[in-house]
Amino acid sequence: MLIRAMDINDLERIVELEHILFTSTWDVSDFMYEILENQFSYNFVLEVDEQIVGYVGVWIMYEQSQITTVGIDPDYQGQGYGRLLMEEMLALAVSQGCEVMSLEVRVSNHKAISLYKGLGFENQAIRKNYYQDNHEDAYLMVKRLEGQE
Repeated sequence: MLIRAMDINDLERIVELEHILFTSTWDVSDFMYEILENQFSYNFVLEVDEQIVGYVGVWIMYEQSQITTVGIDPDYQGQGYGRLLMEEMLALAVSQGCEVMSLEVRVSNHKAISLYKGLGFENQAIRKNYYQDNHEDAYLMVKRLEGQE
C-alpha cells in the first residue's frame, strides 16, 4: 500500500472512479486545475498492489483546511482505506498549522458521515440544495485540530 501525490498520469483512473462513485463528478480539467494551478490544493492517491484504489484532495489555507474530494473504489470500501486517507489529511493539516478542517457530505451518504463522525467531525450546518445534480442538501462537518496528534 502506498499514499503518494496525485499527478496528471493518474487522472484517467481518478475520473473513472469519480463516475463509479458519484453522480456529480469532477472531470479531468477540474483535477488538472487542482494539481497544476491551485496553490492551496494537495491531492493524493492510494495504491494497493500498484493500482489506484482511492484518492483525496484537501485545500490548506492558512489556519483552515477543507477536504475537497475523497473516494475509494467500491471493491476496497470497508477495509479502512477511507479512514487512512482522512487520517493522513488531518496529519498534513496539523503539520501545516491548521486549526480546523471542514468538508461537505451528502445528507444521504450515511457511510461517509459515520466515518467522519468517527474521526471527530461534527455537523455544523446544512447547505441547502448544495449538489447540482439533484439539489440534495449537504452537511457541513467541522473538526477542530488543536491538540491533534
